[in-house]
Amino acid sequence: MDNIEKIIVIGGGPAGLAAALYASRAMLNPLVVEGFPAGGQLTLTSDVENYPGFPDGILGPDLIKKFRDQTLRFNTRFVSENVKTVVKKENVFYITTDSGKEFKARSVIVTTGADAKWLGLESEQKLRGKGVSACATCDGFFFKDKEVAVVGGGDSAMEEATFLTKFASKVTIIHRRNEFRASKIMQQRALDNPKIEIMYNSEVKEVIGENAVEGLKIEITNADGNKEEKVLNVQGLFLAIGHIPTTYFLKESGALLDEKGYLYTSDIVALEQKTDLQPQFNFEFRYATNIPGLFAAGDCTDYQYKQAGTAVGMGIAAELEVERYLSEKE
Repeated sequence: MDNIEKIIVIGGGPAGLAAALYASRAMLNPLVVEGFPAGGQLTLTSDVENYPGFPDGILGPDLIKKFRDQTLRFNTRFVSENVKTVVKKENVFYITTDSGKEFKARSVIVTTGADAKWLGLESEQKLRGKGVSACATCDGFFFKDKEVAVVGGGDSAMEEATFLTKFASKVTIIHRRNEFRASKIMQQRALDNPKIEIMYNSEVKEVIGENAVEGLKIEITNADGNKEEKVLNVQGLFLAIGHIPTTYFLKESGALLDEKGYLYTSDIVALEQKTDLQPQFNFEFRYATNIPGLFAAGDCTDYQYKQAGTAVGMGIAAELEVERYLSEKE
């Protein structure tokens, strides 16, 4: 059959570009359907100080450009469109885009990432990267001896708040309900930390500040049902209300997703001992989905770390597994 790519990478963030780089150097002539806008969450990140090799730090968009330029050096091809569907028929993947274009491939690596959930406030979006963040691990260092707030009530909120106490002088957890949904052990860890205070039945209504976070307008629902407004003086706001993996286009593919939409891979199924799912996976290949030839890397499958560095490593590993897969098929 003509015009069948050996490998198509879906997604143009760190995982996808790392996979494309290795595939290009392996002479697989990869095609990257990078999405629009391309680059993933790094393009919305200001200073990146925890990516190895940049001792003075680097802006997120500049880091993505360096990744992309390096793949172009080895003649990686790009299509700046969003994928609509992925379907496998007779050992060939058919990938259609929103504009109606169709591409065919013998193997696919999905690296489409995940987007943090936001409160949906105009003031919040205006100050993203200027004190508003969805990644304490990425940005906590910038808040040494400052007061910050964390919004959320699950394990990730407790974990992020506890992590931030390494840097911040005070951390306030803001939760809209009167009790947390986090596990008891994670709750207790936060409650026992002297740097952490809790605000129950509270919601952020506005982020105050022009060029940086200067405070939050909080609406508190009292026991009698009445509401009162309070200004919380903080210099940082961290959202820990979950992520949405970009996997909607796989609904016709047959690929297995968890309840939040993250792609199951052989690694996760083995690690979490998903005995009910194990018969559908080939554990000979790592980063493999239940569909032979369909692999995944980065935040669309990684619900835990969500770091550029781990995404790069996963993208490289997935591509090396694809090389093995293709060599066996040929």
